[in-house]
Amino acid sequence: MSPELLSVLVLAVVFVIATTRSVNMGALAFAAAFGVGTLVADLDADGVFAGFPGDLFVVLVGVTYLFALARANGTTDWLVHAAVRAVRGRVALIPWVMFALTGALTAIGAVSPAAVAIVAPIALSFASRYGISPLLMGAMVVHGAQAGGFSPISIYGSIVNGIVEREKLPGSEITLFLASLLANLVIAAVVFAVCGGPKLWRQGAVVETGTAVAKGDAAKGDVGADSGSGSGAGGSGTGGAGTRTAPAATVTRTDAVPAAAVPLTAPVVATLVCLVALVVAVLGFDLDAGLTAITLAVVLSTVWPNDSRRAVTEIAWPTVLLICGVLTYVGVLDEMGTITWAGEGVGGIGVPLLAAVLLCYIGAIVSAFASSVGIMGALIPLAVPFLAQGEIGAVGMVAALAVSATVVDVSPFSTNGALVLAAAPDVDRERFFRQLMAYGGIVVAAVPAVVWLVMVVPGWG
Repeated sequence: MSPELLSVLVLAVVFVIATTRSVNMGALAFAAAFGVGTLVADLDADGVFAGFPGDLFVVLVGVTYLFALARANGTTDWLVHAAVRAVRGRVALIPWVMFALTGALTAIGAVSPAAVAIVAPIALSFASRYGISPLLMGAMVVHGAQAGGFSPISIYGSIVNGIVEREKLPGSEITLFLASLLANLVIAAVVFAVCGGPKLWRQGAVVETGTAVAKGDAAKGDVGADSGSGSGAGGSGTGGAGTRTAPAATVTRTDAVPAAAVPLTAPVVATLVCLVALVVAVLGFDLDAGLTAITLAVVLSTVWPNDSRRAVTEIAWPTVLLICGVLTYVGVLDEMGTITWAGEGVGGIGVPLLAAVLLCYIGAIVSAFASSVGIMGALIPLAVPFLAQGEIGAVGMVAALAVSATVVDVSPFSTNGALVLAAAPDVDRERFFRQLMAYGGIVVAAVPAVVWLVMVVPGWG
């Protein structure tokens, strides 16, 4: 058995053990990285640790620390109320607002994980308060980031277009951008429809009040009860009373804190300033999101230490261990050439269309655990030999590879998926992790085949 095949089988064993036993997958992956790295790949400790994602570690810790402080001092409550007022109480619009916001950030040049780091904690706090599926909200944020991720001035778009130019392939910046935008928009619409979006539309507008309404009163006159999951604070599922108005129903949240009850205190104002500073630092000055977030969190903790004590315990340490362990093992796979081995094996297939779909699947599977940009940089050159034969359009193939390698960032092992998992408050993290992993698996299984059929088979470019 070749070392490369053995390393893939060990990864499969890690998944099996983690899903059948209550063992953190990250801890298993660290052990596997040590065993495979030293016994199979002949790596020393430095070689094993070369794959440790230090930058992602700091991002996860820094962002979850900063937003734990924001939850502790009431800033996220204030932001949630502001969002409700901005959409006139239509909770169903909020997932789409978050989709558009992250898409706009990446389209104007933000790195996808930076945009998700900024938006996901606010979006998932909103989801927790209004009983929206965290999977729905998290998917909307990530797919929004990828929808704008290939604009001509974006980071991903600039990198891929640069690779295409370097390899002297035909290219179309607008086609690449629209392919990613439309693919993620369609996926987001499907997720919205499947994960409770229609129910959010039916519940109508949310009007927050601070007065309780007796259940008996809800049955009188033209007043109806709404017991949907969206009516419970924090996703509790508690029913609320609804007052019918034409043309749409208005759901009165009797269990909610009124908007006026979230004052702009000094800690809230300071935290809002810090969040704006995070956006400006990341987008305007290209500073690291993790280091910036942890620095701002330290400043807030120094001024208001009582909030800090609770916030430190809310840093998503199990998620940090899980993600860093798995990515360290993927780093070992990269060091020993497993990823290149798989790509070259597919690239050597004599049937161009078959090689194209297999490359899309390799891009999706590997990118679910590793850098999307790195995978695209490796796979596009592998496609050059059969693209040169003229049987497959280069524009469509590049677009299919780009979409396949980025749309899977909903995986909890990718940076974006990890940020969503870490940012979700008041959830069963193990259950949410399994949901993200299952959803990521569906995306990996379905999307490469669909984009291959739509973009490659017709022969674009």
